[in-house]
Amino acid sequence: MDIKLLLESLTNPALLFFFLGILAVKFKSDLKIPENSSKFISLYLLFAIGFKGGQELAHSEFGMGILWAIAFGIGTACLIPIYTFFVLKKRLGLENAGAIAAAYGSVSAVTFVTAASFLEMQYLQFSGHMVAIMALMEAPAIIIGVLLIRWFGNGKSGQTSLWGILKHSITNGSVFLIIGSLIIGFLANEHEAEGIKPFTTDIFKGFLAIFLLDMGISSGKKLKDFLQSGWFTTAFAIVTPLVNGVLVAYLSSWVSPEPGDRFMLAILAASASYIAVPAAMKMAVPKANPGIFLPMALAVTFPVNITIGFPLYFMVINL
Repeated sequence: MDIKLLLESLTNPALLFFFLGILAVKFKSDLKIPENSSKFISLYLLFAIGFKGGQELAHSEFGMGILWAIAFGIGTACLIPIYTFFVLKKRLGLENAGAIAAAYGSVSAVTFVTAASFLEMQYLQFSGHMVAIMALMEAPAIIIGVLLIRWFGNGKSGQTSLWGILKHSITNGSVFLIIGSLIIGFLANEHEAEGIKPFTTDIFKGFLAIFLLDMGISSGKKLKDFLQSGWFTTAFAIVTPLVNGVLVAYLSSWVSPEPGDRFMLAILAASASYIAVPAAMKMAVPKANPGIFLPMALAVTFPVNITIGFPLYFMVINL
């Protein structure tokens, strides 16, 4: 691995604020981000990345390359929960295996946003349609996770209809906002869109740093209890995203020659959802234990991706 690239990733101010949040919990500081402020920052980040993606998409030439990239992303979101379900089923039980599989097949918008910042450090850009791919990858993994639980549980696990699951996935706040922002960015008059550029671009990194501070505090609170759950879940939360990310970083050359797009596809495959999936599983599979799959995604996989994963996937792309 390129040591210089790893050091650049580890000294990213946003990432350092994430570690500061963990240290705040470790040293029992009363530091915290007010809940309403945290929600606002989350909404802002999703709005900004969606709107900028829509603007980029408006200037893109639609062709088979975009369609292949979309198909590749959705295919990834369908395959990952299937293989991870069978890896997990015997050790963690049917419901937990399905919930974790859905989380790792789905995507993390926050990881995507942080990856965009990483690409800026490398003076690279990604295409606007990557935001659309991220939104489209959210629902398939959730549906497949629930289907697998029902199939192997003889239809006894969960009572919500598949249409209900699909509707909940699409109307989930984070998914709805990013899709809506993408459409608005695509339709917006270019001159008028320039007027809000300071809001969508100039202050983006500052808000990201504060948000990651909040994520660090949340991770620090969950990390201790999770580590006591055993080595297997920790190993899975570390190894699985790295394997998924490396494979997609390599295979994505089939659908895109652009390193920025390939990096984002790798990030989408490597990330794990800790917003949309827990909300959907609470409704569809109440027997699944969020005390297992939520810390796996937030307290382990997220920091692994932004410290080790980013430079590793970038290195594979540039081989």
